[in-house]
Amino acid sequence: MPQGVLPAQFADLEPFVADWSLAEERARNHKRLSSSMEELRTFYDAIFPRMETILAYLQQFPSDMMPEEVRRLFFLTLSLAEIAPAVELFGQPGVIDGFASTRFVPGHEPRFFPTADRKKHRGAG
Repeated sequence: MPQGVLPAQFADLEPFVADWSLAEERARNHKRLSSSMEELRTFYDAIFPRMETILAYLQQFPSDMMPEEVRRLFFLTLSLAEIAPAVELFGQPGVIDGFASTRFVPGHEPRFFPTADRKKHRGAG
């Protein structure tokens, strides 16, 4: 049986996967800053009401053994965490009185990739 883009019970969120299911912090930050408030609000309004159900679902899977469709759902939740302050507090994609996003350099290795995928993710052969 072919896998869906997201687990079946979250299929209504599939239109957001291409733009918002982003594995890297820098990509999520860039997406937030390059999106309009309307785009941020549309994504926020679609996923925020489902978060309790999504998080309960994600708890079934060890972070380094998530099937691809589950991992995409997980990345959507990380994108929500990235944009929530913009929607809930700032009313704009950028951080009010914040420093330039180009100064932000994530310094940790993602832990939600299986070991083989970590090497690919880092660019190692």
